[in-house]
Amino acid sequence: MLKNTFIHIPGIGLKTEECLWDSGLLDWDGFGKPVEINLSHKKLESIERYLRGSREHFETGDPSYFEILLPSNQRWRMFPEFRNSTAYLDIETTGLETWGAEITTISLYDGNSVSWYVKDRNLDDFIHDIQKYKVIVTYNGKSFDIPFIEGHFGTSLTQAHIDLRYILASLGYRGGLKGCEKQLGIDRGDLDNVDGYFAVLLWYDFLQNRNQKALETLLAYNIEDTVNLETLMVLTYNMKLRGTPFFRTHQLPEPTRPNIPFEADRQTIDRIKRQIFREPGFASTFATRW
Repeated sequence: MLKNTFIHIPGIGLKTEECLWDSGLLDWDGFGKPVEINLSHKKLESIERYLRGSREHFETGDPSYFEILLPSNQRWRMFPEFRNSTAYLDIETTGLETWGAEITTISLYDGNSVSWYVKDRNLDDFIHDIQKYKVIVTYNGKSFDIPFIEGHFGTSLTQAHIDLRYILASLGYRGGLKGCEKQLGIDRGDLDNVDGYFAVLLWYDFLQNRNQKALETLLAYNIEDTVNLETLMVLTYNMKLRGTPFFRTHQLPEPTRPNIPFEADRQTIDRIKRQIFREPGFASTFATRW
């Protein structure tokens, strides 16, 4: 879809792009061929100039060029071309504020293999491993995951970033990652009622009680987020295609779900839930203790 895209060119909006498609200019290679289009000579020169740059950056495998020029809710267009160098990323933390809160776990999924990183174990390995990828896909990572990571490691992530929050919102899907998943028919099984708040309690249960099952449940939840991001990315890409002439030719098959190396422990989840209902101050005690 990237080579069929013109809205990354300054001055070209969705309506003008549709006019280009309707005139027969369906991709970058169409320029230079005789077509009838109601654009000024100056505008056509500007398009051709930007297309030369687009071809160069495409050939050198530089998604950052397109990330800068594409609106946030249109970055889905570069996904297939850079899919083989894409990582799906999600973090868990001890709180929502970057000041005073810490990263507990990070999970990465690249469509083939899953990697996970745990505080006080191998968390520092993440910053090395992420360098293998050119594109990062998150949900709300622009506001949450990326600032946390950059603050923790004292560095900037330079990868191009596709934040699905904006793309899903443009399709009418809101309510957080879990809410969007439910609306799109993604089932989390035993992790259905686990959320970011509960993930904090799992981490503290692991610390306080040395409950390895709590950590494994947390990692299962964290990895589930990243695995589901690939499915959401493909679903949103296909839905976005419906408004283009490429709906029948560019669709992607739904990805195969990988094996997640950890399982949610139902007993741990139920015990923590009972404590929450039985002891109203249960959750808040962790904030002062740890």
